[in-house]
Amino acid sequence: MSIDEQRVREFAYQIWESEGKPAGQEDRHWEMARKLAEAEAVGQQLPTTPKPRRISKPKAVTLAEAEAQVEQAATKPALLKKPRTPRSKA
Repeated sequence: MSIDEQRVREFAYQIWESEGKPAGQEDRHWEMARKLAEAEAVGQQLPTTPKPRRISKPKAVTLAEAEAQVEQAATKPALLKKPRTPRSKA
């Protein structure tokens, strides 16, 4: 008995049990188990290589836009966080 056939038997038994052990469904269970075993075997053979990360390119900015951004940042006041209120001592 090959490893694949043993795995199909295990899957078929699990399917049979999960469905409440019905009689007369052997062919259907066996077919479902065979498909599961094939999918498992294919999944083990495929190399798992991570997808390459996409690196976004910086947005192109003209010299005039860059100067405007710098000027705008210099004229805006710095935003300060509001201090937290102290916790009450209970």
